[in-house]
Amino acid sequence: MAGRSRDTNTDQTKGAPRAPAVAALDLGQSKVACFIMKPEGVRHADRTIRVAGASHVQSRGVRGGAIVNMDEAAQAIGHAVERAERAAGSPVSGVIVTTAIGQMASHRVQARVSLGAHPISDGDLARAIGMALAQIRLPNRRPIHVLPIAWSVDGARGVHDPRSMRGGSLGLDLLVVSMAEGAFGALSHCLELAHLDLQGVAAAPVVSSLAALEEDEMELGSVCIDMGGGSTSAAVWGGRSLLHIESLNVGGDHVTADIARGLSTSKVGAERLKTLHGSAMASANEDREMLEAPPRGEDPSAGPVIVPRAMLKTVIAPRVEETLELLRDRLKHAGVGMDPGAGIVLTGGASQLNGVRELAVRVFDRPVRLGKPQRAPHLADAASGPAFCSASGVLLRAAYGPREAVSARKLMSRQITAADAPKVHRGGMVARAAGWLRDNL
Repeated sequence: MAGRSRDTNTDQTKGAPRAPAVAALDLGQSKVACFIMKPEGVRHADRTIRVAGASHVQSRGVRGGAIVNMDEAAQAIGHAVERAERAAGSPVSGVIVTTAIGQMASHRVQARVSLGAHPISDGDLARAIGMALAQIRLPNRRPIHVLPIAWSVDGARGVHDPRSMRGGSLGLDLLVVSMAEGAFGALSHCLELAHLDLQGVAAAPVVSSLAALEEDEMELGSVCIDMGGGSTSAAVWGGRSLLHIESLNVGGDHVTADIARGLSTSKVGAERLKTLHGSAMASANEDREMLEAPPRGEDPSAGPVIVPRAMLKTVIAPRVEETLELLRDRLKHAGVGMDPGAGIVLTGGASQLNGVRELAVRVFDRPVRLGKPQRAPHLADAASGPAFCSASGVLLRAAYGPREAVSARKLMSRQITAADAPKVHRGGMVARAAGWLRDNL
């Protein structure tokens, strides 16, 4: 990685800058994936994208929802980006990172501002955003998304763009998604070690849902559950707005560890058993079917571990069911109301395990489908499954604009704390919000 050049966005033959490629980096506990999109890959006619280069490698240095080894994580990131660069034929100097590390959480606030006799302007919207942000106390946390859930004028709700309307008051329901400040700092340092600029951070459940959900699902209500190796997170949608996110530090790697312990095999052997033969639901003839797995250790005289396939299910099913039940209970405790017709969409590599969809139907008592990246029809089969929704979602978000009040990149420069809140309301954040509103609403 030491030889990586940062000066990649200038056309040397003509001496004029060219539009840079956009690189999405999905950093998880099981894999690191990189998708690169060139400007010509944005197809506005049908709102699709073409990924110019895609790659994924085994993750290293990430455990328990945190980066635990900077050098190993940076090396894995470097390998993923370099492979994607070769596939795209285009170098990149920075990446937008999507991840579930850092104890992702959402915070919902409301604000109301008085209006004058003039029609509602960008400045009025910015004042409402500033007032809402002034109520937030997030010590030691970094905001990465600021998303309007709904606007109202004189109490009339359901307004998506209140500009040019008239009234006496403007109301705002705002969602702020944040991550631990320490995790953000570790991520920034890790990218520096990989000689890459950190251009933004996106919460994995947020961008996974952008890639996997249909417009009707966002409008009528749905929950997108991203089941990764080290975490399971959810994004709740309704009325075309993100309403809440929830995250657990439990994922597919915990299932692998349970298999290794329960069957006295190695982690490599457990992962192979899970991938090839694992299921969260019972199947025919599993009592008579026997499976082999390598023993732990390096004793050449030790024979393979031989177990009935039914035993594998008795290890997998309780962990998956417990994870889904814990997520369901967390969502209920958060007070997030789910309409009776709202469905569940599963994404992430761990969602591909046989029987997970059927188990989710039983736990949530509602329709469940497996999600794949939408609006990226040219992805190769190896990169078009549920495990790659978050990387695809970052590119879709970059191509068609963030559905939020202040872009994550602008928020990178500051942390909102109790001491900052009055300054946020009076100064910079309002100006930033006004600038975003002019360009994006």
